[in-house]
Amino acid sequence: MIRPDRSAPRRNALFVARAVALAGVLAWGRLSPAAVEGPAPIDSAAGVLSLTGEQAAQRLPIVVKGVITAAEGDWNGQFFIQDATAGVFVENLHQLAPKPGDLVIVRGVSHPGAFAPIISQPKWEKLGVASLPEPKSVLIEDLESGIDDGLRVEIEGVVRAVHPSPTRTTLELAVGGRRLQVCAPAPALTQPESLIASRVRVRGTTATHYNAALRHLTSVAVYVPAWEDVSVLEPEAEDPFTLPLLALKQVAEYRRGSGPSQRLHVRGTVTYQRIGDAVFLEDDTGGLRIQTSAPDVFSVGEQVEAAGFIEYENHLPLLRDAVFRKVPAPSSPRTAHPARMEEFRQGLRHASLVTMGAKVLDRTVRPVSRPASGFTGTLTTWLLQGEDLSYTADIETAGEKPTWDDIPVGSVVEMSGVADLSVDMNGKLQSLKLLLPSPASIRVVAKPSWFTPERLLIGIGLISAVLVVAVGWLLTVSRKNTALKTVIREREQAQQELQEAHDTLEEKVEERTAQLQFEMGARKTAEVQFKAVLAERTRLARDLHDTLEQTLTGIGLQLDTAARLFERSPDECQRHLLLARSCLQQSQFGLRRSIWDLRSRELEQFDLPRALQQSGDQLLSESDIALRFSATGERRALPEVVEENVLRIGQEAFTNIAKHARAKNVAAELQFSPTGLGLRIVDDGVGFDPDRDGAVGDSHFGLIGMAERAKRVGGFLTIQSTPGRGTTIQVEIPLEPVVPAAAPSTPTPS
Repeated sequence: MIRPDRSAPRRNALFVARAVALAGVLAWGRLSPAAVEGPAPIDSAAGVLSLTGEQAAQRLPIVVKGVITAAEGDWNGQFFIQDATAGVFVENLHQLAPKPGDLVIVRGVSHPGAFAPIISQPKWEKLGVASLPEPKSVLIEDLESGIDDGLRVEIEGVVRAVHPSPTRTTLELAVGGRRLQVCAPAPALTQPESLIASRVRVRGTTATHYNAALRHLTSVAVYVPAWEDVSVLEPEAEDPFTLPLLALKQVAEYRRGSGPSQRLHVRGTVTYQRIGDAVFLEDDTGGLRIQTSAPDVFSVGEQVEAAGFIEYENHLPLLRDAVFRKVPAPSSPRTAHPARMEEFRQGLRHASLVTMGAKVLDRTVRPVSRPASGFTGTLTTWLLQGEDLSYTADIETAGEKPTWDDIPVGSVVEMSGVADLSVDMNGKLQSLKLLLPSPASIRVVAKPSWFTPERLLIGIGLISAVLVVAVGWLLTVSRKNTALKTVIREREQAQQELQEAHDTLEEKVEERTAQLQFEMGARKTAEVQFKAVLAERTRLARDLHDTLEQTLTGIGLQLDTAARLFERSPDECQRHLLLARSCLQQSQFGLRRSIWDLRSRELEQFDLPRALQQSGDQLLSESDIALRFSATGERRALPEVVEENVLRIGQEAFTNIAKHARAKNVAAELQFSPTGLGLRIVDDGVGFDPDRDGAVGDSHFGLIGMAERAKRVGGFLTIQSTPGRGTTIQVEIPLEPVVPAAAPSTPTPS
């Protein structure tokens, strides 16, 4: 088969797809009558071949009328048809096929094919019988390019080989240095081998062999429908075995009148054979490679004659398509002679039996088979190191895979085999291969030391395994150490965080304690202020009642008396008016004092030192008493209750001095310290006896009121006085040390 045979499921799928497409076209035709007609069918083979792969895949309609040029019996109904334009392949799978010479009309659809477009799903009808188209004379180059695929052609060549079979006879033609396969019908000749070396002209249809997956051309064949299309133009002049024998060295020498279409006759001793592939012969002049597919089997040392066509491979001669004839002579194996590398470098000793010493570097073993000759075995390739050149040696053994344990790598060996050279166009060596006839061709000269490359590899492997285990253990230990370090770091971090939390908690406790102290102090201060307000109100009420009301009553009495005496005794009336005026002044002074006491937010405009100084100036200025005021120490913020009570104590002291001391000078000092507040007031008045006068209460609270105020803010009052020597009043109020932290924030309700 030269065309792909698509399976029945695929044909069914194509049929279903075609039916669906046809149904769609018919349905569309109901709406558009033009759709029923579809595209015009392709009516020529050239039109089919002109389609691209994408266009051919659209299953375009085709109607072609032509003559059948090829329809082989094993093509499963497929055939070639040719019209006046070209030839095309018809994929008529598993259907009855027409015969060459039938005139038919084929209806089908386009398909990309595996190489060129083809006609698929055909329906053909025989119209009659016609002569085959005139063949086109072609060149082998055009034929092998595939441009004449499906066309009936004509070409000349020399028959190099004939392969008869029950279904067809295959001819191998040499055409212009190339090979062409010609397939003719089953043997019609008694001896088809008689065509070998004949120049013939063949007429047939070109068919391509291809790689279906890539849609690439691989080779071309010509199918001849009848032996009448094979014409012998020039038969072989005579039996080649009747020609004079040539020495093996002479096959490539100049001979006048010889040509590549003539077979050469040689004789030699078999030195090596690859069954169904090649036979190496040697005589006294040299060696020669004979290429053949014949299944003949020869033994080494057997004398044979061969006739074949000379060709060149790797710039060295050989005979191809040879036939053999055994010589009735006793077997006499050739003796292998030592060869020098210098000879090989000059292109000498090719195909000769030689002996060479070398060191085994490596070897590979792979299966090998040649189905045409039925050979199946094993090919062992040895990599060898010679004097100054590395080369290979091949040995084929039939049957099971051989063991080469007795020839370990590293051994020094001596091998006897046929030298197969490859040289350049100047005859210089390119590569060297020894072909060994049998395992006996290998002789071990010296085995390697115990420390062989295999053992070295084993040792390296063991060391590597130990290193891998050690590295694995180190990695495990490293991972464990890393994990342990991580745990330690996490614990240290947790401990640090715990310490930070502890420190933060202490700070929070301190802050909370300060807040609570501040709140308690604020509450206590508020309570004290509230009590102070009540006390002040009570004092002010009593003061107003005891002073202002009594003074106003006295003024009223004096005015009444003055009114009664105004006409009767003006002088007496004047005295009572003066007394009323004096009482009025006294009432004015008391009222001013009460108004001063009512200014409960005095400290909103003045700080404590300034408030004390201003109060002293106002209270003492009317009595012509000089005040010297000073404030010492670092000033600090004071609770309002402390400031208010200290201010009231100072005012009470200044009032008492103005009323009772008859002093000329007063010195007042406000003392600030980190732990307390002090107020010291000294006058140079008449003084008094504290033990006697201090125990007597008065309606103005006096000294007792001052002591109560000092006690109210946690302080104490000290009075030092001697009659005639002035008085010293000292107030000491303890305070909490200044906290360096910021002012406490608003406490959070608990």
